[in-house]
Amino acid sequence: MEKLPNIHPGEVLQAEFLVPLGVTAYRLARAIGIPQTRVSEIVRGNRRITADTALRLSRFFGTTPQFWLGLQNDFDLEAEQEAKGAELARIEAFAQAA
Repeated sequence: MEKLPNIHPGEVLQAEFLVPLGVTAYRLARAIGIPQTRVSEIVRGNRRITADTALRLSRFFGTTPQFWLGLQNDFDLEAEQEAKGAELARIEAFAQAA
């Protein structure tokens, strides 16, 4: 089975929110009070969604901060799993004495 690509939350922001709603990065940045460069870097996948940004995005789009942080967390975990898979596989689970 083919593995799906790891999707950065910025791709979700762009494809599922900005484009369908006709909102530019500049307009979003102005509306939520952050620099336009922050939005652009997130959309390009060069910046993480922080708690601050998640709170602002959730207010603007009517979502929850957990939605945005969940996307970021899922992305980060998958990226680390890919990067450190062999190293993590060598770790043995703790076995408690009976």
